[in-house]
Amino acid sequence: MGARVRLEDRECPLSATMGYVGEWWTILILHDCFDGFSRFDEFQANIGLSSSMLTARLKELVARGVLDKRLYQERPPRYEYVLTEFGRSLRPVLVAMAAWRNAQLAPEQRAMVLMDEETGREVEPLVVDPASGAEVSQARFVYAAGPAAGPEMIARYAGRRARASSGTS
Repeated sequence: MGARVRLEDRECPLSATMGYVGEWWTILILHDCFDGFSRFDEFQANIGLSSSMLTARLKELVARGVLDKRLYQERPPRYEYVLTEFGRSLRPVLVAMAAWRNAQLAPEQRAMVLMDEETGREVEPLVVDPASGAEVSQARFVYAAGPAAGPEMIARYAGRRARASSGTS
């Protein structure tokens, strides 16, 4: 049975993002790409996914425009998988996910950290509003219906505003 999708999820950017990166195998493939790996055998060695499953995941990432498939050897034909500009734009998503998990761990428990390659310093990424410099994790930053919102999305956020005005959550 397919997953049930609420009407507002059809236009929800969180739902759309999960459509691209919702499977953990996909996250691991993207992580490899961001670490500079691009070949099938590298992905397979690093991730341990079966050939058929890896082929299917790579094919889906190419079809969705996240990766480009490029021939790097003609005989026998061999391909590499390179992030597209769209795929590269997913880097902050993965960085934020890793940072979220690392924030739950003591520094000595972290198996992987984000480093500034130029300084060698460990960094803790934050998502900030560029206009104010404030962390968007603050409660003052809320979702609202956007200009392309349909009736369901408008109703969802109109209800939130009404609850907030009345003092209920």
